[in-house]
Amino acid sequence: MAFQTEYEFELPRGYMDSSGEIHKKGSMRLATAADEILPMRDPRVQQNPGYLTVILLSRVITRLGTLNSINTKTIEGLFTIDMAFLQDLYQRINMSDVPSYKVQCPKCENTFEVPLDFLGE
Repeated sequence: MAFQTEYEFELPRGYMDSSGEIHKKGSMRLATAADEILPMRDPRVQQNPGYLTVILLSRVITRLGTLNSINTKTIEGLFTIDMAFLQDLYQRINMSDVPSYKVQCPKCENTFEVPLDFLGE
């Protein structure tokens, strides 16, 4: 199984550019630590923590229709349903694979996977 780092999507409504063209199909890559950390220094995020999502999505969306680039103005121009769709996709692709390790029961010797619990909960 190949490691997938980019995911195709189709927006429910689509982004309308300044000429009226609708862009629905795109791709999103997996987020890096820098994608999550660097926006925290941005004054827009410091003034309004909700803006973090806008910056995150502008960093990880690699393609949207025929647009030459995706930036925060692009994300700000999305319809609410498309923004919710992209937030959900971001969560699913970045949080879906919980790391685990194989363990063996010392009594029955069965082997099974145990998810890592980084928070200790």
